[in-house]
Amino acid sequence: MAVTTYTNLVNAVNEYLARDQDTTLIARIPDFITLCEAKLNRILEHPRMEVRSTAAVDTGNDEPEFITLPSDFQSVRRVRLSGLPGKPRLEYMAQSQLEGYRYSRDNTPGIPIYYSIVGDELELAPTPGEDYAIEMVYRANLAALSQSNATNWLIALAPDVYLYGTLLEAAAYVRGFEDMLPVWSSAFTSTLEQLGTHGHRQSVDAGPSTVWLPGCTP
Repeated sequence: MAVTTYTNLVNAVNEYLARDQDTTLIARIPDFITLCEAKLNRILEHPRMEVRSTAAVDTGNDEPEFITLPSDFQSVRRVRLSGLPGKPRLEYMAQSQLEGYRYSRDNTPGIPIYYSIVGDELELAPTPGEDYAIEMVYRANLAALSQSNATNWLIALAPDVYLYGTLLEAAAYVRGFEDMLPVWSSAFTSTLEQLGTHGHRQSVDAGPSTVWLPGCTP
């Protein structure tokens, strides 16, 4: 059976566990998938996790320097002012430094140069004086599989990662799979390594690299 959707995955895990009469275990399979995804969000590194989004500064707000981050946000890759010529890139600044910078300018509005992350918000400095468009490339959590979201990029690319990861969560929940635990653990680790290699090739082999020497311009 091809594991290409959420339902396929649930059925495949059920078949591997071979506990058709254990209704309690079967009912927990969606939870095992959720736990597997939580682990993958922490350890997985792949270019397909990177997402580009655009947000708008709203100077009509009391604090236009703060923009709410996407709900699937993990970590930022880059931030640009996409509405300005050349799309100038903003530089990261630690919170303590950003506070000092803002204070030294008496919080004078201007074109943002720096950014920082505060909880679930992006903070810009200087405080925007206009409604700029902010483009961000960030590392995103997986789109969680469910009945209403049958597929995502990972199960399409590496269904074995999902399968063995979910089986490991199931094995931790119930006794009787001690003999299979090393097999599933080894398969999960191996598929993760292969996926990491695939992601590295996708990044490195995207095209020839160009090295600019000091004093040279593109």
